[in-house]
Amino acid sequence: MFNESLICNKHSGYIRQHKSVMVAFIKLTDVLIIISLCFIFLGTSDHVLEGKMPLVLLMVALIFEFFATINNLYQVPRGVRFLYVIKNILTAWIATSITVLLVIDYSFMLEDSQKKQVLLCLLITPFIIIVWHLIVRLTLNFTRSIGKNTRRAAIVGATTLGLDLEHILISQAWLGFSFLGYFDDRAPSDDIDRTNSVNIVGDFNELIKKAKNNELDVLFITLPMHAEKLIKCILDELSDTSVVVYFVPNLFAFDLIGAKIENFNGLPMISVFDTPQNGVDGFSKRLFDIILSVVILSVIAIPMLIIALGVKLSSSGPVLFVQTRYGLRGEEICVWKFRTMRVCEDGLIVNQATQNDPRITKLGQFLRRTSLDELPQFFNVLQGRMSIVGPRPHAVVHNEFYRGQIRLYMLRHNVKPGITGLAQIRGFRGETDTLKKMEDRIHCDLEYINTWSIWLDLEIFLVTIFKGFLNRNAY
Repeated sequence: MFNESLICNKHSGYIRQHKSVMVAFIKLTDVLIIISLCFIFLGTSDHVLEGKMPLVLLMVALIFEFFATINNLYQVPRGVRFLYVIKNILTAWIATSITVLLVIDYSFMLEDSQKKQVLLCLLITPFIIIVWHLIVRLTLNFTRSIGKNTRRAAIVGATTLGLDLEHILISQAWLGFSFLGYFDDRAPSDDIDRTNSVNIVGDFNELIKKAKNNELDVLFITLPMHAEKLIKCILDELSDTSVVVYFVPNLFAFDLIGAKIENFNGLPMISVFDTPQNGVDGFSKRLFDIILSVVILSVIAIPMLIIALGVKLSSSGPVLFVQTRYGLRGEEICVWKFRTMRVCEDGLIVNQATQNDPRITKLGQFLRRTSLDELPQFFNVLQGRMSIVGPRPHAVVHNEFYRGQIRLYMLRHNVKPGITGLAQIRGFRGETDTLKKMEDRIHCDLEYINTWSIWLDLEIFLVTIFKGFLNRNAY
């Protein structure tokens, strides 16, 4: 067995991360791309910058490197999707562009013709950088898939989580890991047959020996969280080696919604149920909603007036149907729609619309089929009660019913409700006459929260425009 008295001796060493020459090369190339493009564009302007040229070029390059660094563009671990890299590049470049334009505008450094060239350069450069990073990614993936540029990896702890990780390391050769096996000397778990499925290459003492002999590059610790003392002892000993260590907690045992790592006055913690739209992310989503709502309302203003007139003339009752629904954090909000029925149900009894529902007017049937009855909700978005993209709000009485029927149901209210959402573009619309239909819808809502980004909002919005308005289930 593992000698814990030996392993718990304190050492003064630290885990020393691998220094990558590739990172320095990519940084340098980014700078060269920026300087070259700026030089080309500014060199074609009517007036050459003369002595100002080096200053402008250096300023743009350094500002980008600053924002790229704080945005972790060069700290992307193996296995991260390239979409994440694109997002980091665009975020850093947008911040760079705003800063450069402000500096140029207030310093009177350039003339108007030169400002146009700078603007053109700022628009084109990020796409060149993205293409370059894609070339690097594809090249590295290819070299790793053929066994080059690999790192020797092992897993500490033969657990079901370790088996999942092993499958990723072996099946995804492009990640560049050469898997050596498991280190463990604990009693076998009931759910793992080590004799057939797990390659145990040594105990914990053998692990430390190989680590100190530089026979390992990366270690993944998948021991259960209740083995805190053992994990700490292993880390104490590994701190005297150059091995890169990752602790992989079994968070899959929990249902995480909007989870992220927090720092609470120096104390690290993981939020289990949270909204992904806090801080800068929340501001960007709100800005997205306001800009898009203003543009859309300016386009649909006249069609909305025509629809309102049609609703008023086609049947008796108000033009707008106002219903109480749950918003962010489960707070009650008033949602506006064009009235499509002869009744306006709200309160303790709200019957869902069904196929050939006699309560629906002829105009209302058309409005519901085309989702035009939802247009007044863009005013809800401007008010801040709703978002353009998010889980569709349900009537209060339906919320109270389904929260007792579907696990995690109320967690869909960790973000603002939306006019359209992931469930809608996947076809989960209309009547939920079975519990399974509502469960499918809620599954999409929770997936949206877990994977949210401003790019996902844009994707859902565009899909809604092209195929999401007309739906055979909307009645």
